[in-house]
Amino acid sequence: MKKAFTLLELVLVIVVVGILSVVIVPRLHDNNLRKAAEQIVFHLKYTQHLAMMDNRFDPSHDNKWYRTRWQLLFSNCGGTKDTCAYSVFSDWTGHHTGNPDAQELAVNPLNHGQLLSGGMSGNLLIKYNQKEATKSLNIGQKYQIKKVRMHHCGSSGKRIAFDYLGRPIMGNQATMTRQYQSGRLLQQTCEMILINKDDKQITILIEPETGYIHVKE
Repeated sequence: MKKAFTLLELVLVIVVVGILSVVIVPRLHDNNLRKAAEQIVFHLKYTQHLAMMDNRFDPSHDNKWYRTRWQLLFSNCGGTKDTCAYSVFSDWTGHHTGNPDAQELAVNPLNHGQLLSGGMSGNLLIKYNQKEATKSLNIGQKYQIKKVRMHHCGSSGKRIAFDYLGRPIMGNQATMTRQYQSGRLLQQTCEMILINKDDKQITILIEPETGYIHVKE
């Protein structure tokens, strides 16, 4: 004797699947937010590590050496979810433009054949679809992040830099006129807010002086 689902059983299965989709799909979006935040925290800490290990103090060769500090820069993160990206770089070539050239980008510590950029940044010479790019740094395409807002992190672009002690420094390093300008060292906890296509958000905190970086719980 063949067994088959009754109409009632099929309806119950459809209802259960519908309920699960309503519950699980939003959690997947939230999970993407968390993954994006944790990835950025990792790269912020790596930027801080590079700044501490690669002390740029060299007034004999470059009296504006302080403009070359390692930094993380967001670009195109104003509202279009498929273009928001970031790069990690040291502005050491030319006249310190404040934007990364390809040779200024950090090497991906997890894949030395890639550079730490999702593309689409300033006068950057690599693009998202090139093999040298680290595609996960395009957080718009990878995690559906459409906006990044920064509070108490400086008014000059969406970026943060670090000195040789690992202390966070605000603003565009290319505009600095001396090693430590008044107010450039982070004074308050920097809030880096990631907003996804559903307008949900998660916040990364960067503490002043210590440079401690963590996701807000």
